[in-house]
Amino acid sequence: MNVIRFSDLCASGQARGQRVFIRADLNVPQDEHGAITEDTRIRASVPCIQMALDAGAAVMVTSHLGRPTEGEFKPADSLSPVAKRLGELLGREVPLVSNWVDGVHLAPGQLVVLENCRVNKGEKKNAPELAHKLAALCDIFVHDAFGTAHRAEGTTYGIAQFAPIACAGPLLAAEMDAISQALANPKRPLAAIVAGSKVSTKLTILKSLANNVDQLIVGGGIANTFMLAAGLKIGKSLAEPDLLAEAQAVIEIMKARGAEVPIPTDVVCAKTFAADAVATVKKATEVADDDLILDIGPETAAKLAAQLKAAGTIVWNGPVGVFEFAAFENGTKVIAHAIAESSAFSIAGGGDTLAAIAKYGIEKQVGYISTGGGAFLEVLEGKTLPAFEILTQRAAG
Repeated sequence: MNVIRFSDLCASGQARGQRVFIRADLNVPQDEHGAITEDTRIRASVPCIQMALDAGAAVMVTSHLGRPTEGEFKPADSLSPVAKRLGELLGREVPLVSNWVDGVHLAPGQLVVLENCRVNKGEKKNAPELAHKLAALCDIFVHDAFGTAHRAEGTTYGIAQFAPIACAGPLLAAEMDAISQALANPKRPLAAIVAGSKVSTKLTILKSLANNVDQLIVGGGIANTFMLAAGLKIGKSLAEPDLLAEAQAVIEIMKARGAEVPIPTDVVCAKTFAADAVATVKKATEVADDDLILDIGPETAAKLAAQLKAAGTIVWNGPVGVFEFAAFENGTKVIAHAIAESSAFSIAGGGDTLAAIAKYGIEKQVGYISTGGGAFLEVLEGKTLPAFEILTQRAAG
């Protein structure tokens, strides 16, 4: 993707003395007292902010936090705890500025956090009047919030349309590079793991990937629907029988390309959905009417692991079983370790996927871990994200 990179502007001295507006993703979880419970996103935003300060810029940073009502600021919506944590990480005082849309006064070398941008009227709908005001605040707009890249809002799209320069920060640029490497120019074979409870939520992703990947591994409730489509019985397992035609269509698209959707040959069943339920490994052809399939079996896991180890590129979205329960985690564990051991370039995303990566301690072995959530899923669906679109347009002049 051809976009202007903030790192290049800083390296060439173009950011010196300039007003830099950074749209970060500082939407962190808080407890009932407003204390931050997990600060990964704040820490991830530091390199871009430090880059701007080191380049001699006057730096403004904003983000959304929670779901505030536009035009109605409440103390719970405040980025105050975020500004405090940012100050601790940077070792300096970080002032918080409210009511900033009509102007912010700061000098080169200064850093301020601008209060929750979603409180501003017109932010969600990207109102043109707001977009022009935001653009007037800066000389350089830096988009560094991949988690919001699928939304065309005032601080993610409108400002990028009208700011003198609009560029990608290091976090966003890294996501763009990883996505490009995994999907636009993949080293073959390209394997994708798409798992989750419902085919309906991932149908467009499955169809999009079916036209591109060499192996489409399905897991969780999605795999159950595909097993039904393949003529297997799944007992009382979670599935969507009304989507069998869609599952069959995905299988046929893959088959026509000489590719496959591997259907499990063995599964791990239980009679109840519980952490202490008795787990039984069965052939996929021997599932009883009162069985719940809660994981892929060891034979299937070993076969998929071998395919992943031979892949050139791996895209991973979703665990293949109920990995939170020890008796039903083997499939996800085997696949996680296979990805870690594979020489393939791997990109992983989605909340449950990140939880599995953390559980099995393979963070360092995954090529790129996407923090995007919804944005990552939309990329897998084959959509062009609004942030990518506008930054590419601006780079083209």
